[in-house]
Amino acid sequence: MNVVVDSSGWIEYFADGPNATWFGRAINRADDLVVPSITVLEVYRYVLRNRGRQDALRVAATMRQGRVVDLDEGLAIEAAELGASLKLPLADSVIYATALANECEVWTQDPDFEGLDAVKFKARRYTP
Repeated sequence: MNVVVDSSGWIEYFADGPNATWFGRAINRADDLVVPSITVLEVYRYVLRNRGRQDALRVAATMRQGRVVDLDEGLAIEAAELGASLKLPLADSVIYATALANECEVWTQDPDFEGLDAVKFKARRYTP
């Protein structure tokens, strides 16, 4: 099955957080990996702000190993519908709409996705 890793999962993976290995199982399946373009934006921006441009460029290159899906008009309308009906934030609604349109499972630790169809959720773990 194809997979979409949401932004929190990518950040967890690149930061080598407690759930990094779990997300790595999806991220390392490049042939099955679908990457919503909004995820590239969110993760690049986060890494740019926290670690600088060189690291952000490396992260973006890794993300492009999957199939990046651009946000077009049809996907935007579907994302708006899902966001309204499921009360998802904007980026999450785009990620979820992209996953559903491409028959993917979403891998996430973001509680906004918990309990939704086609979602593989792993609670965020915190290290002391």
